[in-house]
Amino acid sequence: MQRSGLARRAVIVHQGNDLRQGEDWLAEEAPVELRYNGESFAVMMATPADLEDFAYGFSLTEGRVARADDIRGVAIHEQLEGYVVDVDAPEVEGVDEDSARLLPGRSGCGLCGSRHLEDVLRPLARVPDGPLLEPHALERALEALSPHQQLNSQTGAVHAAAWASPAGDILHVREDVGRHNALDKLLGALSRGGVDLRGGFVLVTSRASYEMVTKAASLGVGVLAAISAPTALAVTLAQSCQLTLTGFVRPGRHVVYSHPQRLSDIVDVPRS
Repeated sequence: MQRSGLARRAVIVHQGNDLRQGEDWLAEEAPVELRYNGESFAVMMATPADLEDFAYGFSLTEGRVARADDIRGVAIHEQLEGYVVDVDAPEVEGVDEDSARLLPGRSGCGLCGSRHLEDVLRPLARVPDGPLLEPHALERALEALSPHQQLNSQTGAVHAAAWASPAGDILHVREDVGRHNALDKLLGALSRGGVDLRGGFVLVTSRASYEMVTKAASLGVGVLAAISAPTALAVTLAQSCQLTLTGFVRPGRHVVYSHPQRLSDIVDVPRS
């Protein structure tokens, strides 16, 4: 059953000198427990839509599986307290109760539940060279994104992660109250669909923190564009794995923080 991620609630609207009763659409936020072969691994606060994609993306970006095909099945159970997502996948060497992320994760935090420093700053492999984006691709993708944000258009409360072609055409979008959850959902959907992640770029409606770079780079995404700013650690990680990172994507403007060779707009940059 496909879940909408929407809930209807009664509200009182105060506008000017007028008061009226009405209803409003809100984004759902619920605990989502991820289990592997029946064993708890993490609890994240997430929008309970596209949970199959979330299971695939989280499993891949957290290193629980090497390929989407490694996942044998995903079972989703709705409970009074939230949702249980049980992933049937091969056991991972070295992952046990001591290293499991059994702490609850807030919707805005990709670190919550990690017990060890090495779980956070794991080494990133060099991402592939492609793609070379066409001129103004980032701007075209930004302009085209809003109509694809159906959940946000009704609630104004969720982030989006979009997959775009080198020309800037929006091809896939996933949404969630957590920015990293939205990215996991997107990467999971792309991996399930067999999309070549060397053939496009990711645009996110959030800041580009270290975990966004880590998740994108771990699956071989070459370009990550963010509407807001990156963190210093995100830039350092992007530089080290040769990912092209841009921030403050706006109509007619963006800031490049690492590896501009994938952006055809940049030919000869004058030095200040």
